[in-house]
Amino acid sequence: MTHQHSQRYFFESQPAWVEDDIRRGIIATVVLPDGVAKPLDYLVPESLAATVEPGRRVRVPLGRSNQQRIAYCVAVRNDELPQSPLKSLMGVEDDAPLLSQRMLELTQWMADRWLARWGEVLEAVLPAGVRLKRPTRITPLLVASGAAQVSTPTPSQAKVLAAATKPVTAEELARVSGTSRAVIRRLCKLGLLCEAGSIEKPSGVAASTRKAISHDRPEALSAAQAQALQAILDPLRQNRHETVVLFGVTGSGKTEVYLQAVEETLSYGKQAIVLVPEISLTPQTCDRFRARFGSVAVLHSHLTAAERHAEWRQIATGRVGVIVGARSAIFAPAPRLGLIVIDEEHETSFKQATAPRYHARDVAEWIAKAERVPLVLGSATPSLETFSRCLRGEWTMCRLPNRVGGSQMPAVITVDLRDPSSRSRGAVSPRLLAGIKWALDSGGQVMLLLNRRGFATHVQCRDCGFTLRCPQCDLALTLHQPGHRGICHGCGLVTRLPADCTSCKAPALVQKGTGTQRLEEQIRAIFPAASVARMDTDTMRSRGSHERTLDAFRAHQIDILVGTQMIAKGLDFPSVMLVGVIYADAALHLADFRASERTCQLVTQVAGRSGRGPLGGRVVVQTSTPEHPAIVAASAHDYEAFVRSELPIRETLLYPPFGSIVRIVVRSVDEQAVADWAAHIVSRLRAEIAAIPPVTSLVAAAVPAIRVLGPAPAPITRLRDRFRWHLQVQGPDSQALRDLVRRATATLKTPDSVAWIIDVDPVEML
Repeated sequence: MTHQHSQRYFFESQPAWVEDDIRRGIIATVVLPDGVAKPLDYLVPESLAATVEPGRRVRVPLGRSNQQRIAYCVAVRNDELPQSPLKSLMGVEDDAPLLSQRMLELTQWMADRWLARWGEVLEAVLPAGVRLKRPTRITPLLVASGAAQVSTPTPSQAKVLAAATKPVTAEELARVSGTSRAVIRRLCKLGLLCEAGSIEKPSGVAASTRKAISHDRPEALSAAQAQALQAILDPLRQNRHETVVLFGVTGSGKTEVYLQAVEETLSYGKQAIVLVPEISLTPQTCDRFRARFGSVAVLHSHLTAAERHAEWRQIATGRVGVIVGARSAIFAPAPRLGLIVIDEEHETSFKQATAPRYHARDVAEWIAKAERVPLVLGSATPSLETFSRCLRGEWTMCRLPNRVGGSQMPAVITVDLRDPSSRSRGAVSPRLLAGIKWALDSGGQVMLLLNRRGFATHVQCRDCGFTLRCPQCDLALTLHQPGHRGICHGCGLVTRLPADCTSCKAPALVQKGTGTQRLEEQIRAIFPAASVARMDTDTMRSRGSHERTLDAFRAHQIDILVGTQMIAKGLDFPSVMLVGVIYADAALHLADFRASERTCQLVTQVAGRSGRGPLGGRVVVQTSTPEHPAIVAASAHDYEAFVRSELPIRETLLYPPFGSIVRIVVRSVDEQAVADWAAHIVSRLRAEIAAIPPVTSLVAAAVPAIRVLGPAPAPITRLRDRFRWHLQVQGPDSQALRDLVRRATATLKTPDSVAWIIDVDPVEML
């Protein structure tokens, strides 16, 4: 071979290392928020290699048309390229990762735990304001510099300097000191005020002008409080996870235990997340934490997208140590997390009603274990799932059996509505009327609970018995005033009610049942000198309405507060001397295995609002089933007695906490189609169960097998013009149950006319 030929051969043949380099490349695995459920691989171009990383969103081409879509990058690797060519990423959407590696692991776990798509979980944990990049503005914080003054300050300047002992915005400083911004600008020019950091706020949003309440630190904790606090501080100091359940009667000082646990957490330079169930509790909780710690981040559904974005960024940078909010606040990006607290942990609002149908308590436990931090669950009425885990020794329960400050639990009077002497023309019995008069004459306040909003629960014909119903739902129309409107509480339909019966044409329509609106009217008529207000979904629609109403009640500008369950828990008003439960059986007989548990919790919680001050208090419970275990236990302030009676029933039926449930709900405008599809899913499930190998172990044979119940029409058979059927799969092993449902539904091709959802461990069975 000549030299020329050897040279040509050298260039035409590629060395092995060159071929290997060609076959390798940087591959990004992405997840789409909707559409394609499985993760997809894309090639990362060299121009994007430095900016593509897990936690950022990227732009990818999808489908034959290469439509540009936003996707979440969940992994990046340098790997051998597949035989079929990969499409390349089109760009990077975010300047920095929005999700940490820990959050990516959490969302993947959530997708498996609640049988959800990973993409929809990723969308759920990021606030819309963050995803949409709602604008925020940097606001400097000012503090008195301590510089020598060249002259005596004016009275206005002195007020500002006295108020600027800790970093605060100029807007807040002007409000607190009662001076103008010009005075603050002058002090800045003189060097008497200086910048001490900054915060991000939504563009164009003014600071709240609401006056915060004070919450003084007590001189000493009770013995039970001190023991509970120590149970939290031990794992906190040792950097280990432990779940501590504070089972304390209403008014036993659980909040003070939270505050002191958070205080120690902050002393280590760490952050704390505090979850509350209702937005009505958020202002009061924030007030208490701000009074103790100053700056507090707030996350709940009434914030605008820009406000949530600003709070999210404040948390992510570590500028605030305390995060207070509702369910979704558990996803707050706290970089130095040290403690998680869930107040009123039994509340069903901690379970997400739409996909992904996660439970914040379970998510909090996963995060607390991963971060090796304590998880604190507090309630006067812990859920049976929580109580059972404490009885099994998995979680630590600390009991707080007595109220702080020496106040006693209020006496509870049960009024049997079956007794003719207990009835009256309105919703309020003579016994309750006497109690209201006693409280008002003593200078106290009154809270009345009726968990039904509207004026009348239904309108019925006296002649033929026909009830006016929603044309789109299997629900009676609720009468709302003014305007004689019929509103469906299922779909929100509003219609003007007819004067005559639409069935027999007789002018004999009568209003049946009482809602909060009618109760308010009756109370105003009976006690015209009293100031009466109502808290329900209808009156609390406007921004800040919760805060305004509760502040007015706290200031004793309201004598009688009528409301639904939003007034039942967590609120602390020392002047409340009487609590009246208008109809304790409202939800007791619903087609839900948790109905009695929720009734006991609701009555116990609202009863606890009474008698917290020096004047003492009473509770009047009106019921048609005073002998029911839930009513008996709540009336005796003995929630543990209800737990002892209910747990054996749950165990016999293999209901939670002794088993797991997966509920599947099918919806369609075609009633036959929904029934057929539900039956098809059941047949697939039963086929999968039949394919499970037979059990040979005697021990395993004693374990109840997986069972399928249904299909059947749902308790609310039609909702929003869709027929609804449901079925449920029960079994002792949650993971085995989820695997079964996943296998049975993996290859289903859903008809266009049908929609269906999977709810793992549901809390709502209607």
